[in-house]
Amino acid sequence: MAEIKLAAQVRTEFGKGAARRARRANQVPAVVYGHGAESVHITLPAHELQLVLRTANVLIGLELDGKDALVIPKAVQRNPLKGDIEHVDLLTVKRGEKVNVEVAVHVEGDLAPGGNLLEYVQNTLLVEAEATHIPESVTVSVQGLDAGASILAKDIPLPKGSVLAGDEDAIVLQVVAAQAEEPAAESAEEAGEEA
Repeated sequence: MAEIKLAAQVRTEFGKGAARRARRANQVPAVVYGHGAESVHITLPAHELQLVLRTANVLIGLELDGKDALVIPKAVQRNPLKGDIEHVDLLTVKRGEKVNVEVAVHVEGDLAPGGNLLEYVQNTLLVEAEATHIPESVTVSVQGLDAGASILAKDIPLPKGSVLAGDEDAIVLQVVAAQAEEPAAESAEEAGEEA
């Protein structure tokens, strides 16, 4: 995964009022922490950050006071109505360091014929990978699976350098048979005719 550069500024004001002023200036308040270092409060350009966070588990190269730091997003708070980013927690990482991240699960292939439905029990998979080689997603084939089949976390092929960090026996996907709905209106009419 490529590293994306972002320029950051140290924050000296804290609280709701300061955060609102930063957002009005098209800046997003953020906190950088990790490796036992003291937390650093920063602001990031809102538009650029929005574009960067479109990629899951993106590796960000922060330029802060003439120093560079590698970080990954750990928590993103969004406005529930507008969807704008309100705050970001960033975790400092080092090249070669292993980190645990949630990776999206994608499927390919078609289920067996017969009206089967695919149920996502988990949309993501917890994996351990090198900070500079975090996979964006994992793909698993559901080709020909029939009702009652399930795919466990350990059954999903992971990219080279990644290992499963969560429960290997956790069900990620399962195939269920479509249930036919009984026509309630017709049943009531038939019962009325018999009476």
